[in-house]
Amino acid sequence: MRPLLEVKALSARYGQIVALQDVVLEVRAGEAVALLGANGAGKSTLIKSVMGFVAPAAGEIFYDGRRLAGVAVCERARGGIGYAPEGRRVFPGMSVRENLEVASRAGRARTLARMEAVYELFPALAQKAAALGWQLSGGQQQMLAIGRALMTAPRLLLLDEPSLGLSPILTKEVLGRVRAIVRSGTSVLLAEQNVAKALEIADRAYVLEVGRVVQEGPAQELRQNPRIREAFLGA
Repeated sequence: MRPLLEVKALSARYGQIVALQDVVLEVRAGEAVALLGANGAGKSTLIKSVMGFVAPAAGEIFYDGRRLAGVAVCERARGGIGYAPEGRRVFPGMSVRENLEVASRAGRARTLARMEAVYELFPALAQKAAALGWQLSGGQQQMLAIGRALMTAPRLLLLDEPSLGLSPILTKEVLGRVRAIVRSGTSVLLAEQNVAKALEIADRAYVLEVGRVVQEGPAQELRQNPRIREAFLGA
């Protein structure tokens, strides 16, 4: 069975700065894959390349067997790729409900069903359905950003640094929903600074250093890898 997402020898630049170099990665249906690495390693650039916000300098990206070169961001979203950006970027003057509704292209009945699924995943949002985006806590805004992405019913969800700026308790609450998202039928590619938590929830992981993949494998194996433990887990 072919992977849902295939990244082949991908390179990306910002001017003269090399952000990614010869990255090879895949995400299969029914799994969560983590992108790990220090700030500036290229995690967000890879996520943005898959979504179409960064044009690769070389290499190929395939989604469900389709080559994505030249495919607009909106077409990638319509094709089943969801995106929750770094920094949340919820609509501050719209209510939680409106933030969710605006992301759905489905009819009313299906939109309401998707909204209920989001509320079930994040009960805190159901309690704040009428609150405006700016009135939410950082953790609630992150839940809303993920929920908004899920309103498009994606087959692949891209999460860019979802725990950034969150307390350990909120990080556990937000990232703890990833497995439920995967069980619902959506694969996840997660760029995450909290390596320990990411390795707890992911099936597999890739480690980036200065734009290159330097380590990959099952999350459980990487948790026991001495190099990973020393570099990221404080062991």
